[in-house]
This record gives sequence, structure tokens and C-alpha cells, in this order.
Amino acid sequence: MSGWEFMICLGFLGAACVRVANELGSGNAKAVKFSIKVVLTTSVLIGLFFFILCLVFGHKIGYLFTSNDEVADTVSNFSTLLAFTMLFNSIQPVLTGVAVGAGLQGMVAIVNLCCYYLIGIPIGVLLGYVAHLEVKGIWIGMICGVVTQTLVLSFITWRTDWDEQVNKASERLDRWFLKLEEESNQSSNNA
Repeated sequence: MSGWEFMICLGFLGAACVRVANELGSGNAKAVKFSIKVVLTTSVLIGLFFFILCLVFGHKIGYLFTSNDEVADTVSNFSTLLAFTMLFNSIQPVLTGVAVGAGLQGMVAIVNLCCYYLIGIPIGVLLGYVAHLEVKGIWIGMICGVVTQTLVLSFITWRTDWDEQVNKASERLDRWFLKLEEESNQSSNNA
């Protein structure tokens, strides 16, 4: 993934996380669902734009970085993989941000570890070294990890009861406010 496209997706991750957390904190489950739809749709459209761009101009992408025909041909062989990488790496950060914003950081960490270390890397090693696809095989393995992560996070987002998440967020806020009030009362009593 190119650096600037990565930064755009990282921005969407942060935006999704903050927006979901803010809406949960304000007690508005309907706004959470709407925010998820908006940021996911925007990210998918951007991902599709770059996906199509990589497929259409895949044979010319290498010439942006070199004038060597052999290097450009090698890069063009990877343009389909680059296209799928762009697409799924535009969706996955948004879903990660949604889950983190909902307070599911632990689940996201487990999904990340399982998808990359139990699925992506083993498939990449098998395709790269056993099937002798080399770099292409390793890249396909990593795409498999990202696709799996995207599917799992999509399922988690789809199955989440956002009204229940609003209640959980409200309970967490109440606990924090009670602790802060107790601490401020203790500090004023000690003074």
C-alpha cells in the first residue's frame, strides 16, 4: 500500500473510532449506525477508486518509479495484488476503528493476531516457499489475512447490538464519574 493511501486509511480508522465512541457516549445508537455507514461507504468508494486505478493502469504503474522496462514489467505482474491490497486495506481500518470505538480493543487484538499469524503468514509461507510463488505467494498470504480480518470485523460490526453498547458506555461513564467524584471529595477532605 502506498504511504499516502495508508495515511488516508489511518485517518479513517481514527475518525471511525472517535465518532463511534462519541456517539456511544452521547447515548445515540442510531447515530452510531449512521456514522458507520457513512465512513464505511466513503472508505469503500475510495478503495474501489484505487482498485480500478491499479487494474486499469497496472502496466504503467512501474514507470512512475523507474524507466527500466524489466522492473516496470515486474511491477505490472503485481498490479492485481496491489489492487486487492488497496481495496481491502481501505475497508479493514474502518472496521477496526468501529470496533475500537465500541470498546472492543481486546477482541480486535485477538482478531489481528489470529488473522495474520494463524492465517496470513502460514498461507504466505506455503505459497511463497512450498508452491514457489516467492514474493507473490507471500503477498497473497497477507491479503488472505486482511480479507479474513475484514470478514471477521464485518461480522462483529453487523452482529453488534448498538443499543446494548450505548448502555455499556453509559455504565462505564457512570463508573468513571463516581470515581472522579470520590477522588475529588477525598482530596478536598485531606486539604
